[in-house]
Amino acid sequence: SIPVFQAARKRNSLNLLGLPEAELEEQFVRGDGPGGQATNKTNNCVVLKHIPSGIVVKCHQTRSVEQNRKIAREILQEKVDLFYKGEESDVYKEKKAAEKKKQEKKRRAKENLERKKLFKEMQQLDKN
Repeated sequence: SIPVFQAARKRNSLNLLGLPEAELEEQFVRGDGPGGQATNKTNNCVVLKHIPSGIVVKCHQTRSVEQNRKIAREILQEKVDLFYKGEESDVYKEKKAAEKKKQEKKRRAKENLERKKLFKEMQQLDKN
């Protein structure tokens, strides 16, 4: 089973818990990573904290503060939903379904590879 918080950041979830602004604490800090002066001199990284649960999200995906605020709220909403609902959360269910689909695809690819190997072996035996 996957850790619950790794399942966050799935886009198609509609049935998420709401986040009242009164429960949020927002800060703007300097981002880190590549980007040089654009990153080092601007406070466009958003740190969002959900006070009741203590969950903190840091978002510095774009240069725009407004876009980062929106993205941070989406991520936080999904993490809070996972925190309170656990395995009953739509985000968790979507993640499990995607994981199952990926495993099935991997299994089929492995079966096809085995069939190809057998076919080549049969061809080699026919030639001899």
